[in-house]
Amino acid sequence: MKEFLNNIPNSMILPLFIVGGVIAGLCVYIIYMSRAHSYMSDNPSACINCHIMIPYYQSWSRSSHTHWTNCNDCHLPQNNVFSKYTFKAKDGIYHATLFTVMGESQVIRPTVSSYNVIMENCIRCHTQLNTDFVKTGMITYSETKKGKGKACWDCHTQVPHMRISSLSSSPNAIVPSSKSPVPDWLKKIMKKKSNNKAG
Repeated sequence: MKEFLNNIPNSMILPLFIVGGVIAGLCVYIIYMSRAHSYMSDNPSACINCHIMIPYYQSWSRSSHTHWTNCNDCHLPQNNVFSKYTFKAKDGIYHATLFTVMGESQVIRPTVSSYNVIMENCIRCHTQLNTDFVKTGMITYSETKKGKGKACWDCHTQVPHMRISSLSSSPNAIVPSSKSPVPDWLKKIMKKKSNNKAG
C-alpha cells in the first residue's frame, strides 16, 4: 500500500481517499437499506423485502407447510451449506437484477434449476411417503421433463403456494410489515424537528 501511495502525486491522495470513502459508504448504505443481512437467515419474512413476493409469502403462511418448513427448506439445496448459500446468492442476484430493471413478470415461476431443487426437497421431506406408502419412487425433475413421471406439483397444485398467485391476485395480502431501516435515534431527531416546526 505504501509503495502504491508513493507512486501517486500528493495532490491526488486526499481526493482518492474521499472518493474511496464515499464508495465504501454507499456500499454499506445499500447493504443496510436493502436488508441484505436478513437474507443470511432462514426467516421467511426476509423474502417479503421485495413486494413482489408478498402473494407467495401469504399463500405459504396459510398452507399446511407453514408449521413445518420455511422458504429455504423448499427453495434451496439441502445437501451442504456451501451449495445452499451458493444457490441462494446466484438466485438472489438474478432476482435483484430483474426487480431493479423492473423486468419481473406479474406471475413469478421458478427457473429450471429451481424446479430441480424444489422437487428434490419434496422427495427429501416425503421419502417415506414416496417409497413405503404410494411406491411412486423418487425421480428428478429432469426425468419428468422426459415424460418418465410427474412432478410433485402436477398433482399437488395448491401446495404450498396456490397455482394462481400474483400481485394482482392478492392485492390486499396481509403480511408482516418490514421494520423501517431508519434507526430509532434518527426517528427521534426527525420527530423532534417536526414538532418544533408545527409548534
